[in-house]
Amino acid sequence: MAPLAKATLTANEAAIVTRVPVRQVHRIIDAGVLPLARGSRTIRRNALVGLRLAYLTAGTLTLDARRRVIARVVKHADTETIAEEAIIIPLKPIMADVEQGLDRLEKAKALVRIDSEIMGGTPCIEGTRIPVHMIADMAAKGESEAALLEAYPSLSAEQIRLAGTYAEAYPLRGRPPLRKPAWLRKVPKTTRRLNIKDLPAS
Repeated sequence: MAPLAKATLTANEAAIVTRVPVRQVHRIIDAGVLPLARGSRTIRRNALVGLRLAYLTAGTLTLDARRRVIARVVKHADTETIAEEAIIIPLKPIMADVEQGLDRLEKAKALVRIDSEIMGGTPCIEGTRIPVHMIADMAAKGESEAALLEAYPSLSAEQIRLAGTYAEAYPLRGRPPLRKPAWLRKVPKTTRRLNIKDLPAS
C-alpha cells in the first residue's frame, strides 16, 4: 500500500482513496462494519480495503457476512482472495485501487500550500496565489479544463484535476452561502426601460 503519513483518515479522505461516496462511507461506519480509531469516526489505514469491499458487497452479502469478511481482510492484509457464503472475492484489484487512491490523495496534498503570508492562509496551489477550492469550484460548475488552462496559464491539466481531489478530501468549512430572498429569485414578467428624466421629482 502506498505510504501515507497519517495513521487514520477522515471520511472524506477515505472516500477519495476508495472511490466510495462519502455518504456511503458514513453509512458503513454507522453500520459498525469497520474497525475505527478509538473514540472517533476516522478510518484506520489498514481498513481501507475493507471499506471498498464493504461498498462493493453491499448488495451481495448480508451485514454479518460483510463484518466477517472485513475482519479477515483487516487481520490478514496480504490475503489475495477471500470466500464467504459460496462467493469468492479477488482482493488484488481492490488493493490496487486503494493504492492508486492513496497515491492520488498524496499528490493532491502535495499540490497545495497553506501559508498565513499568502492569501491570508487560504489553501493555494503551490507556487501560485490561486486558491485551490476556487479552481475546483469552477470545474465543478462546468468550466472546461481548456478554459481554466487559458484563464490560468501557470497551471497544468494535472493540477486542475488534483484541485478537485483536494477540495473533495478537504472541503471548506463555514456557513453555507445565504440564499437570495424569494422576490429576487423570481423572473420579472415584464421589463420597461425608463429615462431618468421621466422619473417623478422627489
